[in-house]
Amino acid sequence: SIGSIKKLVVHWVGNAGSTAIANRNYFNSLKSGKRNKSGTLIYASAHYIVGLKGEVIACVPENEIAYHAEKANTYAIGIEVCHPDWEGSFNNATKRSLIELLYDLCRRYKLNPKEDIIRHYDVTGKLCPLYYVKHVDKWEALKEEVESYAIKRRKLLIKKEKSKAACEEKQKPKNL
Repeated sequence: SIGSIKKLVVHWVGNAGSTAIANRNYFNSLKSGKRNKSGTLIYASAHYIVGLKGEVIACVPENEIAYHAEKANTYAIGIEVCHPDWEGSFNNATKRSLIELLYDLCRRYKLNPKEDIIRHYDVTGKLCPLYYVKHVDKWEALKEEVESYAIKRRKLLIKKEKSKAACEEKQKPKNL
């Protein structure tokens, strides 16, 4: 079982044009480990995979450890993200779903998007997600988008609460 969630680790699948379901199937094939060339068993998994069409597949329950970022596995949720080409930039549908997922996880685990959303690179030094390792400004912008999305959601909730209160006030019987 995983410990207290402190970070969200974003990865790229490293297989341009592949689908979320194909990556889920690949991770499922590694459940009992796969021997590498030296004979060592390797394991890989993620809590979520975000696909090219914006679909989100849950692979490992959030309260269980996924094998995605070495020492961070015990305190981080791993999110693998599909990308259309080897540059590694996420397309609009994928990016939109990733932002929504990151927002939801930050909200539920009381995480700060600017500090607690990290790249696989930040844990291991691996060039993952490649585009966001090469373009740090775009990485910072992605986290800003999660923060902006959170602000919009809070404003929407406040507006809904005010509207609900106004409706309830109008429905109260008036004293004659």
